[in-house]
Parts: sequence; structure tokens; C-alpha cells
Amino acid sequence: MKFFVDTADVDAIRELHALGMVDGVTTNPSLILKSGRDILEVTKEICSFVEGPVSAEVVALTADEMIAEGRKLAEIAPNIAVKVPLTWDGLKTCKVLSGEGKMVNVTLCFSANQALIAAKAGATFISPFIGRLDDINMDGMDLIADIRQIYDNYGFDTQILAASVRSANHVTQCALVGADVMTAPPAVIKALASHPLTDKGLEQFMKDWAKTGQKIL
Repeated sequence: MKFFVDTADVDAIRELHALGMVDGVTTNPSLILKSGRDILEVTKEICSFVEGPVSAEVVALTADEMIAEGRKLAEIAPNIAVKVPLTWDGLKTCKVLSGEGKMVNVTLCFSANQALIAAKAGATFISPFIGRLDDINMDGMDLIADIRQIYDNYGFDTQILAASVRSANHVTQCALVGADVMTAPPAVIKALASHPLTDKGLEQFMKDWAKTGQKIL
């Protein structure tokens, strides 16, 4: 499973990239706001060192305006994935931009039918939001499983990009159910290395090592 980092914080991306944990990056208007930077400037910087897809989201609501914004964003770098909402106008935009050879990430997906029509419109990625479904007492992982089965049934090339990933457990479940990609904040990716038994074991090793009175360096 590929790891995308869901942030516009360049320093955080660089840290994870140095460890080989970054296969791509996803951003959205909220993350751009949090970064406090110009969307074109920060996206260009991210693309300068991240080789994989970098999602940059349109903010228009009509197809013609989305297409124009998408083309502008795609000019930033060859690895830009234009991010569009799963609306009828978003699907029109997806069809046009994917037809031009651009990567398109269709976002805010909450049903298998939405994922199906996004694939038919040529989406490179479909982004089902796990956490937001969990928030309304639905199982977001069930949606990932349904999309996986539908895409496999008909040989769609659209990659399932699990989004709104909020915990290490979400990551495990995404990998088990067969998501192609998951995108998560840096803190969630770092949490994958944590386990209380690791901490406990290391603490004991350090106590025993101190008793030996030895040094390695």
C-alpha cells in the first residue's frame, strides 16, 4: 500500500520523505489555510522533492471554472493530481482533464455508487473518507471493501485512496481490505511505529545495560 501524506507542511513532508515514507502528498483548501502559504508556491515546493503524485484541489464549483483551475494547477509540475469534488460538475471536469492526460483525484466520496461513476469518468484516484463516515456511525472500512470489490469485478484502473484516516488502526484495516493508497497526517504515520510493549521492552533493556557498566562508544 502506498503512503500519501495529508498536509501542506513542507518540513513535515521532508522528514517523512527522508525515511522513504512518502509515495505522494494530498492537500486541500483547509490544509493550505493551515500552512499560511500561497497554494501555487507551496505546491511547487512540495513537487520539487516529492516524486509521486501531489494532489492540489480546485475551489470552483462549475465545470468550466474547475477545468480552468485544474489546468492552471497542472502547470505547476508533471506529478500534479488535480483534485476535484465528487459532484456532477466535478465528474465533468474529471472526464475532460483525464482525457488530456492529467491525473485526477476525485475527493469527498461517501458511497460505492459515487466511486463507480468516478471510475467511469476516468478518475486516477478515488478518495473515500473513512473517518467522516465513522463520525456518523457508519463503517468507513465497509465502503473501502465495497469499492475494492466493484473495481476488481470490472477491472477499473482507478486507485482507491483511503482518506480521512485518523488512526494506526485505520491504516491496518486499509491494508487488509486492499486500498491502493492511504493518505494520513504526519502524526498518524509516525504513530505506526509506536507500541507500548516496544516501549516497555526498551526500558528494560536500558536498565539492564546500565547494570553492565559497559559503553559501546
